[in-house]
Amino acid sequence: MANANTGLHQLDRSLVWSGFRQLTPIALFVTAFGAAFGLAAAQAGLSHSIVIVMSMLVFAGAAQFAALDLWGAQIPLLAMIATVFAINARHLLMGATLYPWLRRLPPVKRYGVMLVASDANWAMSMQAFSRGKPGLGLLFGGGLALWVFWVIGSWIGTYFGNAISDPRRFGLDMIMGCFLLAMVVSGEKNLRMVAIWAVAGFSSLLAYWYLPENSHVIVGALTGGVAGTVFGGQDDES
Repeated sequence: MANANTGLHQLDRSLVWSGFRQLTPIALFVTAFGAAFGLAAAQAGLSHSIVIVMSMLVFAGAAQFAALDLWGAQIPLLAMIATVFAINARHLLMGATLYPWLRRLPPVKRYGVMLVASDANWAMSMQAFSRGKPGLGLLFGGGLALWVFWVIGSWIGTYFGNAISDPRRFGLDMIMGCFLLAMVVSGEKNLRMVAIWAVAGFSSLLAYWYLPENSHVIVGALTGGVAGTVFGGQDDES
């Protein structure tokens, strides 16, 4: 018997364009952080071309800022790898929650979509799925919007970054957090989701208190992903 999720894995040009348009407002604020990164990277001694290429290929703001803190004449490669992995470990949880719909795509499309997965477009896509609507267009199209404005912001920062050298001064550092909190509050509400968030949050807090710095990100992502697998999905099978 077909279930309610049949067709939610759709991904076509119109859905991608719709996702791009819906994420553009939040992506505009990402430009400010891109500009701050471009300025910081230039001040750290990176050439303009390297800054742009890094933002194009890595597309991970927090991880890129963390890498700058370790940048120098002698680069601690293992420490940098561990730090970047810790910061981006939440993508393990994202991938686990998106798997019921991503698995229906061919591998090329599946991994292509995940190349631009980030907090904002993941949250909006999950909200769409919880409402019984296709969400992969939001994930991919929205991710493209965030990527484009992040790269543009990085370019601006390398040349005109002094104009937005400190986004926190304008309260811009709170925008993404408030946006994600709104997505969680207005998203799917059931015992399974509460349990998953509770497990991830509690284990992350314990790791924050008792384990090395940044390990709480990995622990929260892993335990949340495991909890999501153990508790199972709703109507995942056709």
